[in-house]
Amino acid sequence: MAKKQFAVIGMGRFGSSVANSLTQMGFQVLAIDSSEERIDDVVDIVTHAVIANSTDEDALKQIGIRNFEVVVVAIGEDIQSSILTTLILKDMGVKTLIVKAKNELHGKMLQKIGADKVIYPERDMGVRLAHHLISPNILEFIEISDDYSIVEIQATSQMIGMNLKQLDIRAKYRCNVMAIKTGGHMNISPYAEDVIKAEDILVVVGKNTDLTELELAFSEG
Repeated sequence: MAKKQFAVIGMGRFGSSVANSLTQMGFQVLAIDSSEERIDDVVDIVTHAVIANSTDEDALKQIGIRNFEVVVVAIGEDIQSSILTTLILKDMGVKTLIVKAKNELHGKMLQKIGADKVIYPERDMGVRLAHHLISPNILEFIEISDDYSIVEIQATSQMIGMNLKQLDIRAKYRCNVMAIKTGGHMNISPYAEDVIKAEDILVVVGKNTDLTELELAFSEG
């Protein structure tokens, strides 16, 4: 089966990082930007790189943008261009359209005009950093809705040697331990009697406010 082909529009820091990462994963990536300088920076990294104005429908048609299964619009500061590009791509029938938003209002507008997924890289990075500052044991923070998230917590000294029943995370913090990762092994739906070891990583889901309380309780920072 052929791998997905991606087009990334906007070769700023975020867009070029996405394009580079997808290329390293073995996918074919088309990079698009109106700046010759930015295209020169990625031309030797991605599969194809094209100088084009993404608000020019004819230019996008000539590129064959509809042939790409996923298009990422990573335009940064120019909200007007971001919105117009999204409208043009939806009208052209792009299958999956992922668009970077500068703020919540921008994001709401993108959703209303048909973006399949809106992402907030600056906000999300800020959230991850804040949680890491609260507790250095937080390895990953994934927002699954406005109110709920999943965190990966490196076992702390307070956890090691205790089992899940003794920790009683569900009753005390209203969060659920979905899995325990040990090296390359993932223990899905662990038992209450499972003992936490030093190398374990707990995968926990819960309400954001409850997760923050849990992080503070087990913080070793």
